[in-house]
Amino acid sequence: MKAPVQEFTAPRDDNRRLANLCGPLDENLRQIEQALDVSITRRGHRFSIRGKSAAVATQALESFYNRATEALSVDDIQLGLVETRQGLAPSVRHGDDNPFAAGETEDGSPVLHTRRSDLHGRTPAQREYLKQILSHDVTFGIGPAGTGKTYLAVACAVDALERDAVKRIVLTRPAVEAGERLGFLPGDLAQKVDPYLRPLYDALYDLLGFDKTQKYFEKQMIEIAPLAYMRGRTLNHAFIILDEAQNTTPEQMKMFLTRIGFGSKAVVTGDTTQVDLPRGQKSGLMEAQVILKNVRGIAMTRFTSVDVVRHPLVARIVEAYDEHAQHLEAGLDLPASGSRGEHQARAPRAAGGKA
Repeated sequence: MKAPVQEFTAPRDDNRRLANLCGPLDENLRQIEQALDVSITRRGHRFSIRGKSAAVATQALESFYNRATEALSVDDIQLGLVETRQGLAPSVRHGDDNPFAAGETEDGSPVLHTRRSDLHGRTPAQREYLKQILSHDVTFGIGPAGTGKTYLAVACAVDALERDAVKRIVLTRPAVEAGERLGFLPGDLAQKVDPYLRPLYDALYDLLGFDKTQKYFEKQMIEIAPLAYMRGRTLNHAFIILDEAQNTTPEQMKMFLTRIGFGSKAVVTGDTTQVDLPRGQKSGLMEAQVILKNVRGIAMTRFTSVDVVRHPLVARIVEAYDEHAQHLEAGLDLPASGSRGEHQARAPRAAGGKA
């Protein structure tokens, strides 16, 4: 059975836009081919797309062409393809003549305004996550790495700070030591905890730029600290984010959630499949999912591998680990356990021969 073939013809009056669509040495076309498992052949302004996902790839080409008034980066292509696989048209950037209300896309999903760029959710779960953050005082974002849990939460915080909706941002993480206590590590407090908090710094630098971030730190409008230093505080008019919450104990989780003061908003993010707590220690995030699921004012968003917006391989890695975990829960034999079983089955025969 022949693979379906679709055709797309770009207008002939805009060679620059065509070049922006294809990218240097047709790199953008190769990205689309690999992501959607299709073959794209171009002759001038005509594209032939062959493969089971030819219709989806054709839609993606048309959408990218409409966006290609400027050069499209690899990131633009990858993020657009995430939306395409979700059945959403890649979002079109609007300039000052945007006819839609500020802070919304065509479908009404939230847009976050930062100094670097405007951000919006790329998948249905991300868009729901943003809506819940904006409409609830406490929001949990739970799911695998690469789904944008932390980055979108920090973007919401930056947007709120820039609009004067809050007076400061407080970012915190539990410092789970890798076999060493912080007190025995060299350096002052900042040097001890910096490796644990570096991902939060990276998100701020990406959203605000280095200089603006440093100014906010100097004015104490942004604070990053280990979770242990939150005890005894009440945070009013603040946007508070607890990252890597799967590594909190139940006591730490309760302590964090009770720090929230008037005019504050809190977001808790974590991945319950990557708990680094000592064996036998219960995760505060896993317990909170059960205890707080019906509490009014608290929202929970769960992400899956389809929401991963990193390299496409990351989603496949997450899926492979999920499938492995399901096999273990079902008690099914895996290749490794099968080889051990064969060894055990041969053992009695060897013993009998020896006797």
